[in-house]
Amino acid sequence: MVAGLQSGLLTTLLYKVEVFFSHLPIHWMWWPAIGGLFVGAGGLIEPRALGVGYDIIGDLLNDNVVVSVAVLILLVKSAIWIVALASGTSGGVLAPLLVFGGCVGWLEGQLLPGPHGACALAGMAAMMGGTMRSPLTGILFAVELTGDFPLLGSLLIATSASYALTVLLLRRSILTEKIARRGQHVVREYGIDPFELLRVNEVMVTDVDTLPGTMTVGEAMSFFSGDERRHKSYPLIDAGGQVSGLVGRADVLRWRAESADGRDTLFDCASDRSLTLGYPDEPVSHLADRMVLADVGRVPIVERATGHLVGLVARKDILRIRATARSVEKQRSAFIGLGAAARQKR
Repeated sequence: MVAGLQSGLLTTLLYKVEVFFSHLPIHWMWWPAIGGLFVGAGGLIEPRALGVGYDIIGDLLNDNVVVSVAVLILLVKSAIWIVALASGTSGGVLAPLLVFGGCVGWLEGQLLPGPHGACALAGMAAMMGGTMRSPLTGILFAVELTGDFPLLGSLLIATSASYALTVLLLRRSILTEKIARRGQHVVREYGIDPFELLRVNEVMVTDVDTLPGTMTVGEAMSFFSGDERRHKSYPLIDAGGQVSGLVGRADVLRWRAESADGRDTLFDCASDRSLTLGYPDEPVSHLADRMVLADVGRVPIVERATGHLVGLVARKDILRIRATARSVEKQRSAFIGLGAAARQKR
């Protein structure tokens, strides 16, 4: 939990300092120079804060540090890392995160039973997994780094807790926040096509208006030409209760233009029998693919065994799924810190 809070604090400070640099009344070409001066000043205070930090990681794991040194390294390296990245100077993320998490974990180990190095390792994994939103990577990285497989359970608990807390605190990970701030489209770190998640019976309309197969073309013309508001198309039901076609306003207009003598023709005979059908138990993605290939906007949904109509899916139903997924992605916000009304609105 401490690693999750530490991750949220460092990520927030990083982007607040970046905003501070963007408001400076000087050209951005001077930002790295200012960041370099700050890094140099930090190096004068604690020289070990400069560099990659592998030696610090080794000392933390082997319990070769003292409290005052761990605190000083944590504060100085955190400050120069934040300013360096925010100002645009070169710098990494992985090793500094291990140093930050290791220092805090080692300091917590002074108050907890067990080896201090084990606490430092748990802090490293938790910091990496929470900040980078990669809990499994943090766990395996720590195990491979030390070969200490008995700590796998402890690492799993620590990293999962840190990850869960950062998901609630932060809208995005430290790796994707900057990309999103620059106006680039960023989706969830782990995503799946919403069409693959839903079945047709979850999105179809079950109360479907139909037309009988015994209706003539003339009756259909009168039906679509009336004053009442009509749908664009209707499933056609034959005498056996099965769907035999899908007839719309455009079909009626075509028949009227082609021939005026076919008004007594049965609607069933005039309908198109090469019909695209859907099934309630299939994924929406399969149906959407067939709709695109057939260039149709409305598809009757029938039972596989009987062929009886059970629903209908229109193009707007497919687009509504996509719009909902997009809205969820666009309106992402931190859960902790929102008011009750805002959470209810979400």
